[in-house]
Amino acid sequence: ALKVNKTLTKLNLGFNQIGEEAAREIANALKKNEALSELTLHWNEIGADGAKEIANALKVNKTLTKLNLGFNQIGEEAAREIANALKKNETLTELTFYYNRIGPDGAKEIANALKVNKTLTKLNLAYNQIRKDGAKDIANALKEN
Repeated sequence: ALKVNKTLTKLNLGFNQIGEEAAREIANALKKNEALSELTLHWNEIGADGAKEIANALKVNKTLTKLNLGFNQIGEEAAREIANALKKNETLTELTFYYNRIGPDGAKEIANALKVNKTLTKLNLAYNQIRKDGAKDIANALKEN
């Protein structure tokens, strides 16, 4: 239904423990959906694989402006995939990414994406482990953003 949806613009599925498989289905729908502008998936145990699927969808989606992936414990590898998607995505303005076990390496990847991405205006990386090096990378990227 979400693939062909023409009217729903905001969807909040937070706190539902949907898991990786449902995240994959949502990602597949996002690749085709032309109406949804806000998606909340926080606290859903989508894991790294689910986040990677969402990242692939972000590369082609043209309508999503706000995405909340907070508290999904996606880790460094999936953070890299999201960062790569941000390099291609031209519509996302807000990304909430708190509590996701993102360390300095993931922060560096996100920083590199910020150098390229010109649409993101709000980024929430609270409660990760980006540490001093990750914060420096992001600060330096903002000089170019």
